[in-house]
Amino acid sequence: MTAVLYDAPGPRAKRRNLILGVVGVAALLAVVGFVVYRFAVTSQFDPTVWQWILYKNIQLLLVDALVNTLRAFVVAAILALLFGAVLAAGRLSDHRWISGPATVVVEFFRAVPLLILIFILYFGMSRGLGVSISAFTALVLGLMLYNGSVLAEIFRAGVASLPRGQSEAAYALGMRKTQVMTNVLLPQAIRAMLPTIVSQLVVVLKDTALGFLILYPELLYQARFLGSQGQLGSPILPVAMVIAAIYIAMCLLLAQFANYLERRSRRNRRRVDPTAPDDDTAIEMEQIRAATP
Repeated sequence: MTAVLYDAPGPRAKRRNLILGVVGVAALLAVVGFVVYRFAVTSQFDPTVWQWILYKNIQLLLVDALVNTLRAFVVAAILALLFGAVLAAGRLSDHRWISGPATVVVEFFRAVPLLILIFILYFGMSRGLGVSISAFTALVLGLMLYNGSVLAEIFRAGVASLPRGQSEAAYALGMRKTQVMTNVLLPQAIRAMLPTIVSQLVVVLKDTALGFLILYPELLYQARFLGSQGQLGSPILPVAMVIAAIYIAMCLLLAQFANYLERRSRRNRRRVDPTAPDDDTAIEMEQIRAATP
């Protein structure tokens, strides 16, 4: 039996996949067990190593660092989405004098490493142009320029992946290009691009950690500060584990929010068209259609 994109595995392939899965899980558990063992041997789980987290001032310091991280992420994410939407609209334009510069901007900022952008904005602007900007502004602008260019390509690819019949039918109804883009193409493209957009926003969240290089007081900056304090026992590993857990929690919450938006969009689509099949039914119909001679 064949599926749409691949042949269904036979008995030998299933046995091979099972063996590879068991070996992979065993290797992963062995690595995790070795890491936990080394932490236990080096006394990283002793209560005395974790006493620093009980101090109220340190807790307030971490909360303040978390707020700074979220503030930079929210502002950078909104600006990156807007910047990416404008560049994507420029790249999709039929006018060469608009699409050409938009393409140059996208390719340029995608090619420049984010850290270099941040350094140019923070150090180069003050020394070269005499314009002094704060660490927060330099970090947010760097994240906006880089991730906005990546999002522009995501938006453009999502719109271009839609069947041409969608736009042709809208033009046949007398719609202008702006109406076709906003009312027909973008709503469908955003649903298809949502997982990729969320993945890029997770990158934005993690890239806020680069702010510690220009002394922006976010989570990584405070982690380095706390881990180097001799009076606390220099708890670099415990602090790193706490900061990593905070980042993992924020990324998981962002992914759950994206899943919520996707489920809500599916409910709204079914409310508009009650006869539309769900995703599982659509996949089964496609498989039956592909298997039919």
